[in-house]
Amino acid sequence: MALTDWLQLLVMGIAQGAIFGLIGLGYVTIYRTSRVVNMAQGSFVMLGALFAYSFLNELGWPFWLSGAVSVAGVVLVGLAMYQLVLRPIIKMSLVGMILATIALSILFENLALLRWGGYGKGLPPFTGVKPLWVGDVAVAPQVLWVVGLTAAVLVALHILANYTRLGKQMTATATRPMAASLCGISTNKMVLAAFAISASVGALGGISIGSVVPVAYVSGGIFGLNGFVAAILGGWGSSMGAVLGGLTLGILESLATGLMPAGYKNAVAFVLLLLILYFRPSGLLGKSATEGED
Repeated sequence: MALTDWLQLLVMGIAQGAIFGLIGLGYVTIYRTSRVVNMAQGSFVMLGALFAYSFLNELGWPFWLSGAVSVAGVVLVGLAMYQLVLRPIIKMSLVGMILATIALSILFENLALLRWGGYGKGLPPFTGVKPLWVGDVAVAPQVLWVVGLTAAVLVALHILANYTRLGKQMTATATRPMAASLCGISTNKMVLAAFAISASVGALGGISIGSVVPVAYVSGGIFGLNGFVAAILGGWGSSMGAVLGGLTLGILESLATGLMPAGYKNAVAFVLLLLILYFRPSGLLGKSATEGED
């Protein structure tokens, strides 16, 4: 392959990695507040894209309205998921909670299969399809939107965690839930807020990536796995680490397609997960799960 081809793969890897980073941010947001590892996070991404597709193509709504209502719809799904399923079993072991969220992910995938079928659904790009050329490398405007959105969400979560009352209450809920409750903090509301934020971030990721690649019912599991690896790779509990891990994973997966068939690129996530757990379990940045500095 020529150098231009590798650079083109790098551009696609950055866009893909930014989405993985967004999903990783969803994992971190929920875990920081509730200690729940939500393996259904990828389903939020899948549902965000498919909801927007239906509103846009079946109801004829404008793109901006379809996206806004899709985010709201996924937030409602996330809140209902916590209230109806996870809250009653919140005192279970970590393994039990993970299994419960995996079961929810499978449920969402099957419901999506019944509603939207087995073929991927695509969304139009935010601002046209004419690429920007950097030398011989084409950069789609949607790539810039995806990267910009990830950066904006990262900054917003940083401000929330460090400079707002809500963010500090969420951190207190994660660190000392009993003490937070005695201080008058509604821990249940804080967990609900975390699920709402996580669901909205996932939905935004789905709407963004749906303009780059088609999203199908099986996409939730794939996105969820990559976001989970991104969160671990960067350092579990670190927002900046989740984005860094996502970019690293996305670039490696994209470049791997230049060396192997595209169908094998998802194996990169598994290999990378094994390597990081063996050689550096704390991740690239090594942040603690409740740290609020990033």
